[in-house]
Amino acid sequence: MSKTPQAIRGTQDIFGPDAEAFAFVVETFERVRRLYRFRRVEMPVFEKTEVFARSIGETTDIVSKEMYSFEDRGGESLTLRPEFTAGIARAFLTNGWQQHAPVKLATHGPLFRYERPQKGRYRQFHQIDAEIVGAAEPQADVELLAMADQLLKELGIEGVTLHLNTLGDGDSREAWRTALVEHFRAVRDELSEESQERLEKNPLRILDSKDRRDQRFVADAPKIDQFLSDEARAFFDAVTGGLDAAGVKWTRAESLVRGLDYYRHTAFEFIPDEGSEAASKLGSQSTILGGGRYDGLIESLGGAPTPAVGWAAGIERLAMLCGERGGEPDFVIVVAEDDMAITEAAAALQKLRAAGRSGELIATGSPRKRFDKAVKADPWAIVAFSSREGGVHRNIKADAPIVRMVEDALA
Repeated sequence: MSKTPQAIRGTQDIFGPDAEAFAFVVETFERVRRLYRFRRVEMPVFEKTEVFARSIGETTDIVSKEMYSFEDRGGESLTLRPEFTAGIARAFLTNGWQQHAPVKLATHGPLFRYERPQKGRYRQFHQIDAEIVGAAEPQADVELLAMADQLLKELGIEGVTLHLNTLGDGDSREAWRTALVEHFRAVRDELSEESQERLEKNPLRILDSKDRRDQRFVADAPKIDQFLSDEARAFFDAVTGGLDAAGVKWTRAESLVRGLDYYRHTAFEFIPDEGSEAASKLGSQSTILGGGRYDGLIESLGGAPTPAVGWAAGIERLAMLCGERGGEPDFVIVVAEDDMAITEAAAALQKLRAAGRSGELIATGSPRKRFDKAVKADPWAIVAFSSREGGVHRNIKADAPIVRMVEDALA
């Protein structure tokens, strides 16, 4: 007998309460995005490799180490999507979505990165994603952040705070970058190997380093506020003022950055508060939802300069924090006491479903086993059918209002 194939490392089969929690996250996201009038989009699972290389950046770990790329039969390099934003930017250009700008877009689905599997992080994982493309005003940032905050609240995730920073406009960011390079070059030999490499390619990412060798130099590194133009400062003030008005709790995080050149202005992450239940569940992988403004991305793909802002969150990690909130709705079990009653019982169950009531038929085993199965399922109500005279018994497990609902549906 041949050996049973095993699942690929870094993938998962989601079942039972975990699958219900996963579905709860998606269903809640779909409901909230409709409240904010975000249009649903579906994106290809793979794109030309250059879409990600040009948009994410050749020097990033995602492009250089983590992408699943392959050559198709025509000799073209294709890549399984490692994130959504690049594909949405490509679609915005190739499908002429500019005519609808600004567009508010939302999607969810699987993504792929070759990285070390760990708690809440997989090689095939799933994200929800929201983007506003073509809106330059700070109100777009406020709306996206208010939407994210409402989503987390409606998922029942508590003890989470929005960590917020500004990267300034293009001139502010470049002046800050130059000052950071000068600051870290003075201590280059004392930095971690990874930060020494980032110093020339992506110096802002040093501020993100968790290595203790770097952190002592990050504390006194130049701050973006020293370089903000009046316009950039006004933009950030408008974002924070809008968040205060919307009742979104936030804190300033001066070391929170996005390393690529096309990022501008707002950068943010929702992070569990220290000592919260969410923090204990996630451990060191603390970010729940993150994003920022990427006004230069569309241009990097050959389009006209186009402002945009967006965020993404891992469904698996949100599901971990939701617990079993995604459980089954109230449902009815219909029992056929004997085989002669199956047809009538099945017809009754279809009427219940047509009336919007979830239900299931039990029609195998002895009569006693059928009822034992029904009781064990712990339904909202049990309706039994028998081929004996007067054989419909409705009040097995139900109070009077439930019985009337069932009787109305079966009438």
